[in-house]
Formats: sequence, structure tokens, C-alpha cells
Amino acid sequence: MILVADSGSTKTDWLLAVPQQNPLEFRTDGLNPYFRTEKEMVKILQEQGADLVAHAHEIHEIYFFGAGCSSPDRHEIVSNALSQLFPKAYISVDSDLLGCAYATCGHEKGLCCVLGTGSNISFFDGEEVHSGKHGLGYILGDEGSGTWFGKALITEYLYGNMPADIQKLFSEDYTVTKEIVIQHVYQQAGANSYLASFAGFMNKIRETDYGQMLIKKGFDEFIETNIKSYPQYHRYKCHFVGSIAYVFGEELKRHCESHEVKVGKILRQPIYDLLQFIVGRDA
Repeated sequence: MILVADSGSTKTDWLLAVPQQNPLEFRTDGLNPYFRTEKEMVKILQEQGADLVAHAHEIHEIYFFGAGCSSPDRHEIVSNALSQLFPKAYISVDSDLLGCAYATCGHEKGLCCVLGTGSNISFFDGEEVHSGKHGLGYILGDEGSGTWFGKALITEYLYGNMPADIQKLFSEDYTVTKEIVIQHVYQQAGANSYLASFAGFMNKIRETDYGQMLIKKGFDEFIETNIKSYPQYHRYKCHFVGSIAYVFGEELKRHCESHEVKVGKILRQPIYDLLQFIVGRDA
């Protein structure tokens, strides 16, 4: 059996290809090696992925594509964790950007963007991903991501810059004080996921002028900082994966078109297209 994983900082989607039946689906917390140790990954899989691990003796290939898996040392953290639970399997670990490229571009050239908890971009030449200068994480980058929107909302709320009616709505949905935010962001693990947890509020205020202003600001910043850093971006389709891209796909298309960016696929979960590509490639 072949197991494919698409992992972000918040969650990991798993699909297990089973002969002559539909793939089995599993979900665990994210396994980003920048935020999780090998020991923590093993614990997550044992506790949240027990049904998946139960198939360990049948799995002979694992293809893991994840956020934070951009260097050999990070690959090793994930690979070591997986090998403890799937000792008979061949294990391949690559970046989420390569998974994004396989799921959206297939074998064609294009720009591949991630807009989920975090954000990133790469150019796919039909065979390999060419990462650029982006992917700086939630402190220095992540333009247009869930983390970016969460950070913007919290900042606006604490500074008292929201319209009064939206400020009231936000206070009804979330308990936010300066002390609580500082503790979560600067003193606890998972600050990026904590910030991104507020992004759901964007859907609640989506139809307001304020909500549309923030959406435009976030996506314009992503386009200007990431997409337009590629001088020939007009020549290729620009594909997107991730919850933010999918939920706000209408606005994303509109703002991309205003910048003459050609939008290709927008996938909430690339895992299904990714499995199809891997199985088809290995057939």
C-alpha cells in the first residue's frame, strides 16, 4: 500500500491507497519539523493516528509533503519519526511546495502558492521545484495567510482600530487581552497556529467593507511580495492550495486578475490530486 501525506502547521491529511477500493482518509495535527520534535511527532501519530498506524505492516511506501520540510536536516526529523512507526516502508520526505506542484501543475510549468496557516510560493519547471527567497515564516513573512489575517485582526482589535460593530462582534467571539496574546505569541509553542485560529473571523465579516479591505490588503501583499518577484509571472498559471485560498477564492481571483495574474487551480486540500499523481507516476 502507498501512503501519502500533506502536512501544514495546523493539520496533516493522510490518504492510504487500498487496492480495489476507495482510499482511506486520516487526519492528525500538523507535523512541521520547525515546531515539532521527532518525539512529539511520534506521540501525535500514536494518539491521533492509531487507526492509520494499525496498517503499518501493509504500507510499503510513504510520500510525505510538509511545511517546514525544506532542508535535509528537517527531512530527517520527519523521516526518523515515521520510520519508528512504519519500519517496513520506504519513506520520502519533501516540502509542501513540491506536493503543491504535483497536485496542481502535474508535469506542466507554473507558479505554486500555499495560502493556509502560512504562505509560500515556488516555480515548478515541470520536474523540479525552484524555491525563491520567500517562506520566511509567521514573524517575517506569511503574507495573505491565516496567520497574517489573525495577526492583523488581533492588532486592529487591541489598538482599537476596528469599526465599533466589528469590534463588538470580535469581543463576543474571542477572549483577547494584551496579556493573553503576549503569552501565546511570545511564551508558548504554536504561536503561528494560535494567530491563524482567528482567521475564521474573516469569513464572518466577509461581506463588510472592513472585511473586504483586510482581504484585499492581505492578498495584494502576497501578490506584490511573492508572485511579482518572478519577472515572468505573466507567462505561467498561478495555482493555489490551502484553506485561505479556497475559502476566499472569489476575492483571490479578483485581486489576481487586477494584477494580471493568471489563476489556475485553487485546491483546499491537495491530498487527493497528490495521491492520484503519485500512484499514476509509480504505475
